[in-house]
Amino acid sequence: MSMNSENLARIILEGFHSHYRRFQALTQGARKRFLQRDWKAVVSASAERIHYYDHQVVSTAKKVERRVGNELDENLWRATRQRYQQLLKFHPQAELAETFYNSVFCRVFDRAYFNNDYIFVETVLANHIPVPVENECHSYFPVVDGLERTLTRVFEDIGLGGEFENFENDIEQLRDKFFERATETDIEAHNLRIDVLKSPFYRNKAAYIVGRVVTENNHYPFIVPVLINSQGKLYADAFITRSDRMATIFGFARSYFMVETEAPSALVRFLKDLMPQKTLAELYSSVGFHKQGKTEFYREFLHHLHRTDDQLIAAPGVKGMVMTVFTLPSFPYVFKVIKDKLGGTKAFGRQTVIDRYRMVKRHDRVGRMADTLEFVDVALPLKRISGDLLKEFQKTIANSISIEGDTLVIHQLFVERRMTPLNLYLEYAKEDEVDAAMDDYGCALKEMMAANIFPGDMLLKNFGVTRHKRVVFYDYDEVRYLTDMSFRRLPDNDWEVSYAPDDVFPQQLGQFAVPQAKYRERLLKRHPELIDPAYWCRVQKNIRKGELTDVFPYAVDLRFTRKV
Repeated sequence: MSMNSENLARIILEGFHSHYRRFQALTQGARKRFLQRDWKAVVSASAERIHYYDHQVVSTAKKVERRVGNELDENLWRATRQRYQQLLKFHPQAELAETFYNSVFCRVFDRAYFNNDYIFVETVLANHIPVPVENECHSYFPVVDGLERTLTRVFEDIGLGGEFENFENDIEQLRDKFFERATETDIEAHNLRIDVLKSPFYRNKAAYIVGRVVTENNHYPFIVPVLINSQGKLYADAFITRSDRMATIFGFARSYFMVETEAPSALVRFLKDLMPQKTLAELYSSVGFHKQGKTEFYREFLHHLHRTDDQLIAAPGVKGMVMTVFTLPSFPYVFKVIKDKLGGTKAFGRQTVIDRYRMVKRHDRVGRMADTLEFVDVALPLKRISGDLLKEFQKTIANSISIEGDTLVIHQLFVERRMTPLNLYLEYAKEDEVDAAMDDYGCALKEMMAANIFPGDMLLKNFGVTRHKRVVFYDYDEVRYLTDMSFRRLPDNDWEVSYAPDDVFPQQLGQFAVPQAKYRERLLKRHPELIDPAYWCRVQKNIRKGELTDVFPYAVDLRFTRKV
């Protein structure tokens, strides 16, 4: 049958609607999984939600190909893009639907057509009347109900659905912390409004209530983590009020939240108001819209290139054996491309590296593994690539690049937030900063272990330090599941034992991962169990039993005192 632009636009939009319905269904299940403490289901649902987008893009692209083939009819597709744009004018997920359209088109057609004539390289929604932020939140007025009744109503309206172990104690501690913060900021409870997002943010073993206190001249963010005890009773665990602490909870090294929303743009604008330093890309990703996060990142990058003139250069730090890593000094990210030939003793190939990066993407990153954006066929202006870097490209990643006129195309690219490599940070750090960093390095290893991650190459150069002085892992080519490894004690004599590829000897960790004695001593003073094989085996056993260790994305001293 002949295909017109109306039918084609609606096929793609229905593909998006199918995706979003499934996305919402998985997200809506978060409350039940939380209340039932079904932590295995929490992990699998998170992985499935990431995977499903690509599945639906492929399915929709096949429908498009069956109807119009993969030879571009320019007039048809210009008209289709125009019609699709019209359909989004009052669509509550318009920006996500734009991105889905791009994904389908790019799946079917050649990169030569990836421009604004056929796809939404630039959003057409910039001047669109957005869904109001008020659509996503409830507002409360303590001057009417009093603070305690207002806090009670917040919990009633948010719909967590479980019984609290001591609700009166939770309200009392929230009230006290609220007044403490009000004193610091010189506000009065009768002279403010409290806005709370309608749906809880679920992640791992917690539900988070997110909101803001609005005064005549300012606003203040807050988060209330709600946990569940072994008897299935709920309790408020803290009242977190500073933007920097909130930013850590929403950090790029953490898994994506599950939160119900009909208007993602309104939800993200609310969060942006609370955490102005966060980019749109980071905020969309944090609430599970990782493809939209990629779209926003790419637009940010293109805009940044247009506004600046510095050149891409090799990233600082020790060069790796698997990736060629480069950066734009004025842009806070690093770009990574798999080398044509993996160096050293790497006993795996390119696909294994890709699979391991994707594995981390799907996994619980517990605040210790940087999120990675994966792109294909990324075009960079040749004039923005330094001569030395271009030579390095030709030497190390020639099979992954091509030059088209004044453009260099990278066929597969990974992007991560730029951090200071831990080994470089330690060289210039003060004594107390070195102590804190080595302690946090040990904490990072333990928290990854608890999430069933064995980082493999634990050298300090493979970890970074964030602006919040947090140690985060970023090199995934040797990542494995902890439960796949065999942790053994070193034999007294080498000739007495045979070695298997998955054998690990924790007693060697200090010597090989941290060869510098001054750093190793500080690590083992705080974390001596890291060189004890029995400790690694215990963690492994707990994971196999289905236990999910508590890893709090906020300081322990912020936690409430429980009265059961």
